[in-house]
Amino acid sequence: MSPPQPRLTRRAVLERWWMLPVAGTLGTFAYLGWYATRVTFRKEGAGPPEFAAQTPQVIGTLADLPSEWAERPFTYAGRPCTLLRVPDAVAGGLDGAGGAHFIAYSRICTHLGCTVNLVRNPEVLAFAFNYRPPQDALYPRLGCRCHFSVFDPLHAGVAEFGKARAPLPRVRLEQRGQQIWATGIEPAPAPES
Repeated sequence: MSPPQPRLTRRAVLERWWMLPVAGTLGTFAYLGWYATRVTFRKEGAGPPEFAAQTPQVIGTLADLPSEWAERPFTYAGRPCTLLRVPDAVAGGLDGAGGAHFIAYSRICTHLGCTVNLVRNPEVLAFAFNYRPPQDALYPRLGCRCHFSVFDPLHAGVAEFGKARAPLPRVRLEQRGQQIWATGIEPAPAPES
């Protein structure tokens, strides 16, 4: 004959009910800590460009971008993109005639696929995106208004702030006379959650 099994009484259940909300709270804080660490400290670097060849397309002329931080939006390989004239050479960019530097990025945010825009004013970044760039780096950024991710156009489009972790895909550029051509684009990373 087996020993009698202890019965689970209502009183025993009520004495241990507190474990459920405590376990839920601990699990929630553990998840939030993991997520905050992932979003803040595990951003991906850009690395060397890995362009996928596409049909060459004229996307602008040197006259379209007369000064630093001039911008020209365009569509390439079915993706909205932006062409920027920047003050310094950028990995994956184009060093044009006369010391001009150009870089082009996909405008599709690597977090969930919203559209990024050039944000010229650092005060707008501080107010609208809750991000203040370092004092020695007060230049325009590419910002996504859906979840407030900020990308650095002078560092190959890496994600600086917000939920996005992967850099923006770069567009391969060529100068042919006075025209700037797009000839390839990096693959888009899988959207994150």
